[in-house]
Amino acid sequence: MAGQQFQYDDSGNTFFYFLTSFVGLIVIPATYYFWPRDQNVEQLRLKSLRRVHGRCLWYRLRLMKSQQSVVPTLKKAALLFGWAIFLLLAYKVSKLDREYQEYNPYEVLSLDPGAKLPEIKKQYRVLSLKFHPDRGGDEAMFMRIAKAYAALTNEQSRKNWEIYGNPDGPGATSFGIALPAWIVDQKNSMLVLLVYGLAFMVILPVVVGTWWYRSIRYSGDQILINTTQLFMHFMYKTPNMNMKRLAMVLTAAFEFDPRSNKEATIRPTDNIEVPQLIRELGNINVKKKEPPFCYPYSLKARVLVLSHLARMDVSEELEEDQRFVVKKSPALLQEMINVGCQLTMMANSRGGFHAPRLVTIENCMKLTQMIVQGLQESKSPLLQLPHFEEEHLRYCISKKYKVRSLQDLVSLKDSDRRGMLRFMEEEKYDEVMAVLGSFPHITMDTKLQVLDDEDSSNITAGSIVTVTVTLSRKRMAEVFEKEQEPSPCTGEEAAAAAASAAAPTEEAGDAAKGKAKQVWQNKSKGAKKMAKAKKKKLTKKKATPAPVKSKTANGNVAGTEGAPAAKEDEEELSEKGSESDEVEAAKDSASERDEDSDKQSDTEPDEMAGDDEEEWEALQQSIQRRERALLETKSKVTHASYSLYYPEEKQEWWWLYIADRRDQTLVSMPYHVCTLKDSEEVELKFPAPSKTGNYQYSVILRSDSYLGLDQIKALKLEVHEAKAVLDNHPQWDIPDTEEEDEEQEDSDGIEESDDDEDDDD
Repeated sequence: MAGQQFQYDDSGNTFFYFLTSFVGLIVIPATYYFWPRDQNVEQLRLKSLRRVHGRCLWYRLRLMKSQQSVVPTLKKAALLFGWAIFLLLAYKVSKLDREYQEYNPYEVLSLDPGAKLPEIKKQYRVLSLKFHPDRGGDEAMFMRIAKAYAALTNEQSRKNWEIYGNPDGPGATSFGIALPAWIVDQKNSMLVLLVYGLAFMVILPVVVGTWWYRSIRYSGDQILINTTQLFMHFMYKTPNMNMKRLAMVLTAAFEFDPRSNKEATIRPTDNIEVPQLIRELGNINVKKKEPPFCYPYSLKARVLVLSHLARMDVSEELEEDQRFVVKKSPALLQEMINVGCQLTMMANSRGGFHAPRLVTIENCMKLTQMIVQGLQESKSPLLQLPHFEEEHLRYCISKKYKVRSLQDLVSLKDSDRRGMLRFMEEEKYDEVMAVLGSFPHITMDTKLQVLDDEDSSNITAGSIVTVTVTLSRKRMAEVFEKEQEPSPCTGEEAAAAAASAAAPTEEAGDAAKGKAKQVWQNKSKGAKKMAKAKKKKLTKKKATPAPVKSKTANGNVAGTEGAPAAKEDEEELSEKGSESDEVEAAKDSASERDEDSDKQSDTEPDEMAGDDEEEWEALQQSIQRRERALLETKSKVTHASYSLYYPEEKQEWWWLYIADRRDQTLVSMPYHVCTLKDSEEVELKFPAPSKTGNYQYSVILRSDSYLGLDQIKALKLEVHEAKAVLDNHPQWDIPDTEEEDEEQEDSDGIEESDDDEDDDD
């Protein structure tokens, strides 16, 4: 059996193959992920947002960053350098000699495969005369020719070549190691050992350990674990938290502490500038000695957040720190909301402590809106718009307009709106309208049901209730267009408009009056017809023929003498007629009732089957929708929110939840809607109350970017008593006769099978 031989690459050729593959595995994926995307696409996107977001702080910072940034150039240079090395190695590999080639004697003798023996001998004779050493030929080449001739003429050599690929028979299998031989040379052993020890015993453990100890300090949302514990402590300690206390807890986060986060800084100038801001802001609980509110980093962060809400000017150094604090705040407030939800669930399941009040969680949401817009709680939502200042609000809240919210401003007519904002120039007014038109207008539809139940509309005590909320987003500009569209004309207005188009104004007025009169007459005619029809029905029911009277020549009424007999005959006829009518009416009513009952009995199973099919289809659609939601990963890039003072592009997201506003408690946990572009369907689930009765809840939608766009929709819940569980269900009660019939069928089947076997025999 052939042996095996391992050898290092003395020539270095195999090492180049390894090195080329290694560099290619790094360069190709790195180019795909790190090559800077086309800058023109970003420039075009920013250009499209300029009309609306041109005054926003984040927009101006983005433009400056795109113009001054050298990072894309450095990335391109590094990737091009890697590609240059890869192409150089590939060129080097293409020029290497092939050391391992398949031995082919026909190729050595320059013959076609399958040449016959006379041709082989003739070619060998020619080549031996040419390459024989005695005649000055190449000895190595002559030995190869002789070996090839022997392989084709000697039977044993030919057999070895066909089986093993070598005329000499099986040889040792050679495995080349793609490392140069100098690595295992004894002279370099200490150096190689030192490099291996440094790489695998020092550098690798340090890198992995650093990554691990940094990652375990953060949660999945990249919030420090210590910050989450801090929030949980204070929300447990203060379930009912006002806005001032909430701002103190927010700015005490360890993300603003330089000892926990290297991005946070404490400057020597803070001792001068921060006290000045404190004096301008007023009472911000500076003397509070409760840690960590009294720490310098917490006090500085609090001052920066409050000055941002007051839209105060700060120095350049403090402005940089302020942007850092403001950018971190929405994510920290979202973590506070999550902590509040966790404490609420723990209180509902275990009990023993008070859950955070609803006002605390809603204050977290409201503070997020305030930080994104840079507005204090008491300020008007109209200050979110450009060119609006405090002194301009008096025009809006006047008795003539009474505009206090964005919705009031939208509902005004264009002429009234322009008259109210007369202090603005035309260009500024157009910009305000463009910004207001970009604000979201959300419609919210709710559907209440109990899934996986026979009667999905029947809510029983303790059942899991599912509220499906459909959110549809439109721009405020679409609301403008709808309001400015002319309302559909009535019949009178349309007639007047048609007449005015065809005749002078006086004739148009007459035509309109005539048309209006015609409409009124038609209505009266319709009423008269209905009255006549009712009278006819009444006369048919009575069916009493009147007596015929005739006058004689002398003027007396005929038949006065035989009046009693005539009356008796008439009464008999009327009685007979009424009896026959009653019999026929009874027959008709009985037949109608039979037909109605038959129709009803026929339609009831169809309706039940139709309802079952609809419920089944709805259930299947909901299951498919859930599966798609689990498999699909929607982008969280929705719409850029308009924020004049926020230093980063903020996407427009929402919170959706159900609350009991009377008891100030959460019914369902807030769902953070991060994928609402045009429409979104969200399912909120919660357990129904354990007691029967009527309950009044609220479905609440809150924005995390805008003030004054929140929506509240009433949700009425009627809880019934749960059905009793049947111990012995009728479907398991099998009568004795059915069991006997089944046994008889089984025995008959066995006898038939025995008869079939006998027939086969």
